[in-house]
Amino acid sequence: MNTIRFALGLALIHSGALAAQPAALVSPEVDLERRTVVFRLRAPAATDVKVRTQWNKQTVPLRKGEGGVWSLTASEVPAGVWEYGFVIDGVNGIDPANPAIKPQRNPNTSIVHLPANPPAPWDFQEVPHGTVHQHEFAGRAAGTLRSLLIYTPAGYEKETTRRYPLLVLQHGSGDNHRTWVEHGKAHWILDHAIAAGRAVPMIVLMLDGHPRGQVPREAADRRAASLETFRRELLDEALPLTESLYRISPRREDRAIAGLSMGGWQSLSIGLNALDRFAWLASFSGAVDEKEIAPALADAAGTNARVKLLLIACGKDDFLLKRNQDLVAKLGAQGIRHEWIETAGDHSWPVWRGYLADVLPRLFR
Repeated sequence: MNTIRFALGLALIHSGALAAQPAALVSPEVDLERRTVVFRLRAPAATDVKVRTQWNKQTVPLRKGEGGVWSLTASEVPAGVWEYGFVIDGVNGIDPANPAIKPQRNPNTSIVHLPANPPAPWDFQEVPHGTVHQHEFAGRAAGTLRSLLIYTPAGYEKETTRRYPLLVLQHGSGDNHRTWVEHGKAHWILDHAIAAGRAVPMIVLMLDGHPRGQVPREAADRRAASLETFRRELLDEALPLTESLYRISPRREDRAIAGLSMGGWQSLSIGLNALDRFAWLASFSGAVDEKEIAPALADAAGTNARVKLLLIACGKDDFLLKRNQDLVAKLGAQGIRHEWIETAGDHSWPVWRGYLADVLPRLFR
């Protein structure tokens, strides 16, 4: 009898403890019809909580309520894939209730996605979808374990003899190889463009662009060393690994390299010095020093003969606009054929998703 009472007491204590647990928060809570987003954060000890939102570039205070839960309802939120983060007593952080986090070397922003009607290229649609594969390898150039993603288009597994063109797609500084997929929605952009017949079915390689860790922009020597390590890793390790595992066309005319910000710099500096490997090049909000592409600049005829597409794109409010304009002017002065796209927008993902959607139909035609 005492044993029964003891067990019953434990059960009652346990059930009481469970009942005392705070309810799980829902954040962000999206209402697509009203175009509202509710942000919530449980922080009883905090004295000041704000939310930073990308769509309007504002930092707005939340109101503290029962149980130490802070909340804010944002209205008239436009469709898009947006970054946001909390500022808790002056410290930036992610939303702990939201598993969608922007992949970064130091994650500090969460993601909220409001699909458009009709769907945007980066929204999920009912079309045949490809597959994203992950591979790790012992990086010889970097001297550490490295990682990459491979996108294969819908139907790849069934068409056992077909070889596909390859796009190398690089991320920006501070991000990693997963960012183009998890935040950029590159796989959905590819799926939709291919399904609609706007883009050629292709394989995409996304490689971690920080073989020596994140390097500050002002550290010129370290950046040069990092670029060289990345170049060796891409050409001598990642590409051979990808070629050994996937059915990729060996022709240089079926190879492209593109990227945003740091990835645009890598694409131009490596691609224009490896025109025996790549025929299609694109830089989104990137920048490159003339000395890094001096051979291509000096041989305009040779460059024009080998390059199928050299595309430079940048937003009007991007802090790298002037450097891109200078590069375009230099290409023009040297007689090198190129495409220059200047759009609205700044140095941010809403701009770069649009650039990828625009450039895919131009590749491998």
